[in-house]
Amino acid sequence: MIGVFDSGFGGLTILDKFLEILPEYDYIFLGDNARAPYGNRSYETVYNYTLQAVKKLFSMGCPLVILGCNTASAKALRTIQQNDLPNMTPGNRVLGIIRPTAEIIADYTQSGKVGILGTSGTVNSKSYILEIKKLYPKIQVYQQACPLLAPLVENGEIDNPGTDYFVNKYLNLLLSQDSGIDTIILGCTHYPLLMNSFKKFVDSNIKIVPQNEIVAHSLKDYLSRHPEIDNRLTKNGTVKYFTTDNSTMFDQTAKLFLNRDIQSRTIEIF
Repeated sequence: MIGVFDSGFGGLTILDKFLEILPEYDYIFLGDNARAPYGNRSYETVYNYTLQAVKKLFSMGCPLVILGCNTASAKALRTIQQNDLPNMTPGNRVLGIIRPTAEIIADYTQSGKVGILGTSGTVNSKSYILEIKKLYPKIQVYQQACPLLAPLVENGEIDNPGTDYFVNKYLNLLLSQDSGIDTIILGCTHYPLLMNSFKKFVDSNIKIVPQNEIVAHSLKDYLSRHPEIDNRLTKNGTVKYFTTDNSTMFDQTAKLFLNRDIQSRTIEIF
């Protein structure tokens, strides 16, 4: 199966797009909700938690794990890929969601000025800046942390006027850094659920780029280029959900992200 990991719920927006674009595969979603959020935790803590989740998903039959979490991708992915994978199950792979987004950003911007909205952890890591600069040195990148948006989404306040207030506030803080910003990356997997709110407060000439569709198409391309991974993946169109916290609570909040009922199971990974 393909494993999709997140510290909380946002990775469900990634999984949902996988199910739309690659419905034939089997998936396991694992949320470490008991220890969420990861955003303000240290690099070492995020790395240790993420490595535990990756090992668990490997043991559950996932040769490919997607870190559907910007914080885990920013703080843990590279170390796991470089230091841990060579000593773990041969041939297994762990992929993140920041690089796929960085790879296509030049297709969106004409001014060469890109804004990033994300959690404090993702912004402080500067991972988007680093990845974009590697690929496109001339693109200027501006960032704005939005610490209140993910909690508002998880508490079901998606259409609340108070949420609009904070969306507008964070957008203004970002756009005030440079009037030439013409592309905004939603660098948190919760933010696609706020797309209607974002569109209220930006000019039509500014492109808003959610990650989930980009990452899904990137995974499709990856599997087509790596038959040695694709051939190890089962294709029965199934999905299983696991959480490290209370499964009933998880199911209730997950419905906000997936717009359908699910049934998860509680699991220990630590």
